[in-house]
Amino acid sequence: MALRPAHVNIKALDHSAVGRFWAQALGWHAYSTGSGLTTYVGPAGGLVWPDPVALGIDVVAVPEPGTPTKNRVHLDLASASAAHQTELVARLRRLGATPVDVGQGDVPWTVLADPEGNEFCVLEPREVYRDTGPIAAVVVDCADPRAMARFWGEALDWTLHEATDDLATLRSAQCVGPYIEFVRSPGVKTAPDRVHLDLLPYPGDDKDAEVARLRALGADHLDLGQGDVPWTCLTDPEGHEFCVLAPS
Repeated sequence: MALRPAHVNIKALDHSAVGRFWAQALGWHAYSTGSGLTTYVGPAGGLVWPDPVALGIDVVAVPEPGTPTKNRVHLDLASASAAHQTELVARLRRLGATPVDVGQGDVPWTVLADPEGNEFCVLEPREVYRDTGPIAAVVVDCADPRAMARFWGEALDWTLHEATDDLATLRSAQCVGPYIEFVRSPGVKTAPDRVHLDLLPYPGDDKDAEVARLRALGADHLDLGQGDVPWTCLTDPEGHEFCVLAPS
C-alpha cells in the first residue's frame, strides 16, 4: 500500500485570480471545476487528473486571508539558463508577483510571492531539474530532513534520492516530474500553511486503511472544522498539513 501526490493545494480568497496567475506562470491551463470553489491548474491539452507526470495545483477558495507568517511549504520553479531565469522573473512580476525578503541574503535564486502572498522561488539553472517541467520541487521546511524522509518515504510510492542532515529528496519512481524536498530550516511551525500536498490512493485501495497506516507511521488527525467531507486531513510528524483524498 502507498499513496501518490495528487496535486499541490493552495488556499486563496480569489481562487480564479490565483489560478490564472499560476497557469500563466507555468505555461499551463486553468480549469474550472464543477463546484465553482476551486480552480485546477495543469498542463494544457485537456484536464487530466491526476496527471501522470506533472504535479498540478488545486487553488481552493477560503474565506480567511493569509497571515504574515512565512509558509513552511513552497514551490521552486526551474529555469533553463541565466537568461531564462531573468526573463521568467520579469514575466512573473508583470503577472503580479512581488519580491519577498525571507532572510535569504545573497543567493542565486529569486524569492517572489504570488498575488495573495504565497512565497515561491525561481531557481538558477541546475542540471538536476533539467527534466522536471516548470515546477522543479515542492519544498518543505523542517527540523529533521532524515526523519521526514522516513515518514514520507513510507507514505508515498516515490523514491528516496538523497537524505542528509540538511536535505532529503523524493521523486516519482518513474523519475518524472518535480521533486519533493525536505530542507532543514530554522524556526518552527506556528500557523497553518496556505500550501500543502493532497495525496490519493490508487484505484481499488481503501482510503481509511491508508489513513490508518499513516497514523501508525506518525501522522496525526487534523480538525480544521471541515465537517463531513470525503477527504481526511492529517499532519505529518512536524505538523505540516496534508489531505488524503477519496479515490476516484
